[in-house]
Amino acid sequence: MTNDPRFLIRCGSITALLVAWELAARLNLATSFHLPALSRVLQRLWTNALTGDLEIALLETLGRTLCGFGLAAGLGVVVGILMVRIRFAGWWFEPLVSLGLPLPKIAFLPLFVLWFGVYEESKILMIAFSAVFPVIVGASAGAENVERHLVWSARSLGVAPGKILWDVVLPAALPQIFTGLQIALPTALIVSVVCEMALGGLGLGATVVGSMRMMDSVGSFAGLIAIAVLGSAMIKLMEQMRRRLLVWHPESHR
Repeated sequence: MTNDPRFLIRCGSITALLVAWELAARLNLATSFHLPALSRVLQRLWTNALTGDLEIALLETLGRTLCGFGLAAGLGVVVGILMVRIRFAGWWFEPLVSLGLPLPKIAFLPLFVLWFGVYEESKILMIAFSAVFPVIVGASAGAENVERHLVWSARSLGVAPGKILWDVVLPAALPQIFTGLQIALPTALIVSVVCEMALGGLGLGATVVGSMRMMDSVGSFAGLIAIAVLGSAMIKLMEQMRRRLLVWHPESHR
């Protein structure tokens, strides 16, 4: 809402940054190569949108990100809940998650290229590998914190174990599952852009690097703005999805 002071402050900070950018370029505080004017960058974005180049790069990055994120979400939720519901699964996966969570996953990119090549498979699997760990942690924490009396009540009513998992555990764990997903989504976008920068092909990351190789700093800044807008839009959509699916949860009434 426009009357929300937090919204106005956020808009004000971004507006101030953009105005400072334009003024710094106009006052020649840096060379036009190192800091092109914001107006030139926006004009380039508009030109790329009219030619279709922006849409192609954006859809490539978005599709690659969502594919990797989808794999991470599905696998992470399943593994996270199994770690809590099945003792052996917890023993098996907990050391792997504890080891993998703090690691800089992008460092494994050369191995993924070695194993899967330089094309889509390595990029998507690298994205999924990087994003899966926060989903596992969120799902396991959510399943662990399900109130025991809910499960006991369902069992006393004769509900099958599979129905308990689907109708009791999963809904109760959804808030923390979404927390893991909200961490994993921007991670997936970041890794997607880094993979495009390193391995080439189509996408916003490849556009940024390709422009710099041609000494086209305006094109690079345009690509960076496109990445920032895409990331912000994805985060906002995830927040809206969370509010809609968790309308029954107390957090939606804050």
